[in-house]
Amino acid sequence: MRLPVLQNGRCDCSPPPAPPASPAPPVPARRGMTRRGFLRQGAAAVGGAAAVGAALSPLGKLAGMDHDVFANYFQKHYKEMTHEEMEQALERIRRDVERRFDVPATVRDIKPMDGVEFVYALNLSRCNGNRRCVHACVKENNQSRSPEMQYIRVLEMPMGTLDLEQGDHYYDRETVPDDQHFYLPVQCHQCANPPCVKVCPVEATWKEPDGIVVIDYDWCIGCRYCEAACPYWARRFNFAEPQIPAEELNASDMGYLSNRPRSRGVMEKCTFCLHRTRQGKLPACLEACPTGARKFGNVLDPDSEVSQILKTKRVFVLKEEAGTLPRFFYYFDERYPRQLEVPTPGPTADSTGRTGGGA
Repeated sequence: MRLPVLQNGRCDCSPPPAPPASPAPPVPARRGMTRRGFLRQGAAAVGGAAAVGAALSPLGKLAGMDHDVFANYFQKHYKEMTHEEMEQALERIRRDVERRFDVPATVRDIKPMDGVEFVYALNLSRCNGNRRCVHACVKENNQSRSPEMQYIRVLEMPMGTLDLEQGDHYYDRETVPDDQHFYLPVQCHQCANPPCVKVCPVEATWKEPDGIVVIDYDWCIGCRYCEAACPYWARRFNFAEPQIPAEELNASDMGYLSNRPRSRGVMEKCTFCLHRTRQGKLPACLEACPTGARKFGNVLDPDSEVSQILKTKRVFVLKEEAGTLPRFFYYFDERYPRQLEVPTPGPTADSTGRTGGGA
């Protein structure tokens, strides 16, 4: 306890002086922007503006688009289009064909028929590798002549194997067939479990009720995932703008989902000529076959030729292990086809002319 101090007879009872207040912390001086910081922030701003400009660049092109291109750019998915919207799309396609080829065009959207499921059957005993089916398909479906595109690949196969890797797509003989080979045409198999449909990121390809797998060329983005997923090499990609002479264009019978002209950057493939077959006609490749090797029809009709073939012939499909469930079947006339039959020794004759069993 602090005792009071007497000064001149008086008591000094004032409280002790307060301790001095601590000084306030110094405020840091505001630094000006350095040259490096200015350049860094400026570069970030320019980069952000460039990114925004790139994102909006497609919209900048709309100003130069005509009405048809603009409407096509914002067209709905095929399954969502009303009848009126489809008619508008067909009219745009007609105008585009007339503009590109200077010929009038007939384009329709032909729907599947009820109670119909198409299948194809091909008799390998009769196919002689003449490739007339290939050329008929090219003409009917308006496939590009330059660069050349073909939906059907005819493989020249060595006797005794069905290994497609051993087939020759580029055989060039003066006459066919060759005695040491048989011929195996391959095209889209219109699978019931199509892997191409599963991998499409924008649903530009799908399976129709009649079994045909189709492509909406206006929705295809050209990623080529479907081409990689197909085990039958059936899909084709337009790396360049398709070229078709105007006089060779099949403009009188075009289908929205089949043979209307395509553009660069989209996929295409065989559609069983749906613009024909959905109207009761036969595919162009079948009509062109001179040997009668090709058969086509409604498998749901028990009296159709293809139904009878599936019941009575030893049919098979390619790459069954892939689980794609193709609607394209192959068969031979013979019960044990000579192309795949392993020869067995026949009877032999001795020096006296008597015959005996083979060794």
